[in-house]
Amino acid sequence: EVQLVESGGGLVQPGGSLTLSCEASGYTNFPPCMAWFRQTPGEERGGVAAIHIGGGHTRYRESVEGRFTIWRDKTKNTLYLQMNNLKPEDSAMYFCAADFGYDCGDDEDEYEYWGQGTQVTVPS
Repeated sequence: EVQLVESGGGLVQPGGSLTLSCEASGYTNFPPCMAWFRQTPGEERGGVAAIHIGGGHTRYRESVEGRFTIWRDKTKNTLYLQMNNLKPEDSAMYFCAADFGYDCGDDEDEYEYWGQGTQVTVPS
């Protein structure tokens, strides 16, 4: 069973940067679809960025395009999310997700495996 462990969240001032990490384990073949989602209290979990590991194709939520970058380090079996120019509206619990499908979309129902989340707070 795939296990995902996120880290790297914290408190950062507006305009600052953070890098989230998601270490994956418990698999024979690395899941081809990996993504970051975020959720605020009372809201549904929404897609932030996704990557197809094989083709390297990425997709981003419109509000983070140009500020966030998703990538995977093959040597470390770790997924990353570099977040620059953070804004208060980026404050949320961020979750790493993985799936053996190939759509790599922004619908949480497409992903079978989830981490526990890491909190990002950007004060206003």
